[in-house]
Amino acid sequence: MLTRKQLDLLMFINERLKETGVPPSFDEMKEALDLASKSGIHRLITALEERGFIRRLPNRARALEVIKLPEAMQPINQVRQRFSPSVVEGGLGRPATPSVPAAPPREAPDGANDDFSVPVMGKIAAGVPISAIENQTRSLVVPPDMMGKGEHYALDVEGDSMIHAGILDGDTVVIKRTDTANPGEIVVALVDDEEATLKRFRRKGASIALEAANPAYETRIFGPDRVRIQGRLVGLVRRY
Repeated sequence: MLTRKQLDLLMFINERLKETGVPPSFDEMKEALDLASKSGIHRLITALEERGFIRRLPNRARALEVIKLPEAMQPINQVRQRFSPSVVEGGLGRPATPSVPAAPPREAPDGANDDFSVPVMGKIAAGVPISAIENQTRSLVVPPDMMGKGEHYALDVEGDSMIHAGILDGDTVVIKRTDTANPGEIVVALVDDEEATLKRFRRKGASIALEAANPAYETRIFGPDRVRIQGRLVGLVRRY
């Protein structure tokens, strides 16, 4: 599973290797992806390496090898002036398809006693951040007392960084759409407008801390302009 930026970089490296046999420089990668600094390229390369898509060759500068491409990738015949792949739907690595209107997030009706459904919008990481996917994959039936007023959606959890908060890999979380949160609440946080994660929201002075509920993961600190709240956890569904 790749984010859009990770996929952009993977395909740019792959095309450059096919054309010249030499991987692009960090400056070339930064320019191709329109990033502000090379630190973002370092993070993307590390993520691609951890997921087994590329390998860094030891003792050689700028030495990168593409090991595999996403299975669902459509052929890309050329590198555009500003690299833009055909896969655009978040981190699921699926080729773009003709647009089909998705059901909007449901709003809990006042006084309703019947179960109703909310859209499951893809996967969210409880671990290494992955892309939050604005693309409905299915619907989830939930009891109305799990939610209050407002728009809600659901996400499948991938990872184990929130296990001490009772959130396990494979669970489905129900999220109330909001752009604000109180310290201590578990939120969907979008980092640098490209990667989302499920973490506990804290403030550290003027900065924002995204805190895991697993000692194996460190708390990550970001400037306030790098994090946007996408929703707050209100419920959880688990299958046995």
